[in-house]
Amino acid sequence: MMSSTPITSPSSTAIARRLEGKIAVITGASKGIGAVTALRFAREGAKVVLAARDEAALNGVANQIIALGGEALVVPTDVGDAAAVEHLIKTTVDHFGRLEIAFNNAGGGSRPTPLADMPVEAFDNSMAVNLRGVFLAMKYEIPAMLAGGGGVIVNMSSTAGLQGVLGMGSYAAAKHAIIGLTKSAALDYAQQNIRINVVAPGPIVTERTAQLPEGARQHISSAVPMRRMGEAEEVAATVAWLCSDESGFITGAVLPIDGGRLAGYA
Repeated sequence: MMSSTPITSPSSTAIARRLEGKIAVITGASKGIGAVTALRFAREGAKVVLAARDEAALNGVANQIIALGGEALVVPTDVGDAAAVEHLIKTTVDHFGRLEIAFNNAGGGSRPTPLADMPVEAFDNSMAVNLRGVFLAMKYEIPAMLAGGGGVIVNMSSTAGLQGVLGMGSYAAAKHAIIGLTKSAALDYAQQNIRINVVAPGPIVTERTAQLPEGARQHISSAVPMRRMGEAEEVAATVAWLCSDESGFITGAVLPIDGGRLAGYA
């Protein structure tokens, strides 16, 4: 397996092992929030299946999990491809015998573009990567979870799923749709021991935002009541909590992780 830049995460001694022995799939696990969440899950005791298109990057994350004493399985996956997603879940169940947790995190944005100037292909791609990817993931995850007696799914939206964003019509539409899809799925399976929730992060420090000029980062932070950007580990900790028994009476919920940005102006 190939190495990669270590992902910052607190020491394992500071984290409760709430996911001990659970089998978890994470899409978009090659970098950013997905990679940090994979490490968090492993530190909490889960065996993690890593899915994304970049196999080399996935191997790097897997190496870090193994170095922690955890267990990781790499399954390169294009979440917009139904056959690939079906293969991901089948491989997970074949390897580990079950599936209990899923974090459907894969997604992507695009360059800000006024709606009438947006190429049709760009709109379709945004829907495929963001909305179709979450739909396909749940379509194949849910039967696997039902076969094992239940499970927990957390889908990735954004504060753009709760408000409009200038020049980001396709992205905002997809992220809004993920929230509706999540709520409906949560109702479908609420009586079958499957909980389905969605997180809506605001500005988060990732590889991409870390490369922005200091002035741009300060501008983004100034729009957040807490006057800073969030950390990927803060999203990972929230997702881990939603996947644990500690949130056992929560389903169909939308949880912003945004430093108060959606609360109003400050």
